[in-house]
Amino acid sequence: EVQLQASGGGLVQAGGSLRLSCATSGFNFGEHTIGWFRQAPGKEREGVSCIDNDEGGLTYYSKSVKGRFTISSDTAKNTVNLQMDSLKPEDTAVYYCAEVPLSLYSRTWCPAPDEFNSWGQGTQVTVSS
Repeated sequence: EVQLQASGGGLVQAGGSLRLSCATSGFNFGEHTIGWFRQAPGKEREGVSCIDNDEGGLTYYSKSVKGRFTISSDTAKNTVNLQMDSLKPEDTAVYYCAEVPLSLYSRTWCPAPDEFNSWGQGTQVTVSS
């Protein structure tokens, strides 16, 4: 059974940092792309970042988080982390991780949400001004 468990959310002041983790099981971690998405109240789910564990850790970031967020994989723990620095109030959202057996090699951006197979339950990130 495929499982993804997102954790690490919380309340932080603007300019602060949080580290989200996505613990996975039930699939071949090294052959999958893991994506982080977020959804704020009243808004559509948007892609934040993704990492291709099969393509040497190829990564993509949305323009809104590039330079502030860092995605990484811990293959020993089948976990993907999202280090979020210099947080802004507009980063407030529920953050989700998801998996898909697709390569990022021929892409210029992360797969769309409907391409992903399984999703974690989400973790709330709230950034106060």
